[in-house]
Amino acid sequence: MKNLIGGKFVDASNGETADVINPATNELIDTVPLATEEDVDLCVKEAAKAQKAWAKMPMYERGEILYKFADLVEERHEELAQLLSKETGKPIKEARAEIGNTKHFIHGYVEKAKHDYGNVIPAGSEVGQEKTMQITVQQPLGVVACIIPFNFPCDLFGQKVPSALIMGNSVIVKPATDNPLTLHRYCELLVEAGIPAGVINCISGRGSVTGNALAKHPQVALISVTGSTEVGAEVMANAASNITHVMLELGGNDAFIVMNDADMDLTMKELVWGRLYNTGQVCCASKRFLVQKDIKDEFIKRAVETLQSLKVAMPQQEDADIGCLINEKAAINAEEQVKKTIEQGATLVYGGRRNGAFFEPTILDNVTRDMDVMKDMEIFAPVIPVCTFDTLEEALEIANQSKFGLCGNIMTSDMKTAFKAAMEMEVGGAVINGASFYRAIEMPFGGWKHSGIGNEGVSTTLKEMSRTKTIVLKNILD
Repeated sequence: MKNLIGGKFVDASNGETADVINPATNELIDTVPLATEEDVDLCVKEAAKAQKAWAKMPMYERGEILYKFADLVEERHEELAQLLSKETGKPIKEARAEIGNTKHFIHGYVEKAKHDYGNVIPAGSEVGQEKTMQITVQQPLGVVACIIPFNFPCDLFGQKVPSALIMGNSVIVKPATDNPLTLHRYCELLVEAGIPAGVINCISGRGSVTGNALAKHPQVALISVTGSTEVGAEVMANAASNITHVMLELGGNDAFIVMNDADMDLTMKELVWGRLYNTGQVCCASKRFLVQKDIKDEFIKRAVETLQSLKVAMPQQEDADIGCLINEKAAINAEEQVKKTIEQGATLVYGGRRNGAFFEPTILDNVTRDMDVMKDMEIFAPVIPVCTFDTLEEALEIANQSKFGLCGNIMTSDMKTAFKAAMEMEVGGAVINGASFYRAIEMPFGGWKHSGIGNEGVSTTLKEMSRTKTIVLKNILD
C-alpha cells in the first residue's frame, strides 16, 4: 500500500518501506511507506490547503459523504475483517465486530453535529448587558492529526476521524506501524465516498519520525492520540512549542474489585470480557484483580475452569476465542513481566507459556500490593494477577495507588458498597457489576492522572474537534 497525501497515493520520499507481518504466521502481508519529515510537512500543507473549502461545504453534504463511506465499509465488511484479523492477530469474530462498529460511529457523530445548536446568553443576564445578546457557534480547528494505536484501529478511527471531518476539519491519519493496512483501506474508501483531495490523508511511519513531526508542525491544530503514557507525554512536549491542542487517551492499570457477596457466575463472565478480549491488549482492560480474602480460593478455582473452556487458536479460525499478541516482542515483554512478578513472590497457577507471538492466558496468585503489577506495571496481555484484601477501604487504597486512572470496576450485590467504590476510585470511568472494559459510543471516555487528557465519545468529542466562538450582538435591543 502507499501513503495518501493530498489526494495522491505515494511512496515515501526516500523510498523506505516497512513490512507488515501476520503475527500468528510470520507471513508477509504487504508493505507500507515509512514517511519522512519532508513527507509530513507536505501532507500538513496539503491538508491545510484543502480544509478551507471543506469547512465551507454545508454540513449535510459532509454528512452524506460520511454516510456513503459507512455504506462502503459495510459492503466490504468481510474483506476488511479478514485483513484486520491477519495484520493484528485478533480473533476473526472480534475483527468482524470491530468493523461492524464503524457505521454506528458515523451515524452518531453526524447526527450529533446536526443537532449541536450552540447557546444563547440572553440580554440582561448581568448588570450592564441589558441591550446585548451573545450567541455561540462551533467552528473548525483546521488540520487534525490522529495517531491511532494497533489494538483497536478501526474503533479509534471511528471515534477520531468522523468527528473531525463532520466539524469541517481536514484529517491526517497516522496508523500503527505493525498493522496499518486496514486504516489505509478505510482512507481509500473515504476517497471513494467523495472526500475531496487533501481532506483525508494517511501516512505510515515510525512514531519517532512521523509522529514527532506531526506533533511539532505549526499548522497542525490538534493532535488526538491513543497510546501509551510515554507516547502521550512525548507528543504533549512536542506540541507545547506551538500551543497545539492535544487529546490524550493513554495507558491504564484498571482494578477489578470482587467483594464476598459478588455473583461469581457474572464475575467469571466479566473476567473473560474484561481481561481476555483482544488477547488482553486493551487500555481499559481489567489488569489488577482485587479479591476479598474469604472468596479468593473460589475465585481462582472458577477462573482456572473458565480459562480451560476457552480456545487459543490461529486468529482466523472461526472458533478461536483468543488469538496472539501484536508481535513476538510484545509476547516476550509479557513473559518477562510475569517472570518478574513471580520473582517478587507471586505464584503461577495457570498458563504462563509463550509460543512466538502467542501468550497463554495466565493466573498469578499470592500477589501483594507492593508488587509492581499492583502499581504501575501495565501488562498488555491475558494475565490475571490476584491480590487479596480484607475491607473495601483497603481495596480502594490498592486501586488508587497506581499512577494510572483510566477505569475501574467492582462486583458486589450491595449498592451502597458499589456506589462508594465508584465515587472513590480515582478513574475516568467506574463500572458497577461489570468489567472496567466498557466503552459505549455515546459516553465521554477518558482517564485521570497519567491516563490522559480530554474525553472521546459522541456526547463530548465534537467540542474537542472544534473551537467555540462567541458572537456578541451589542446594543441590539432598545
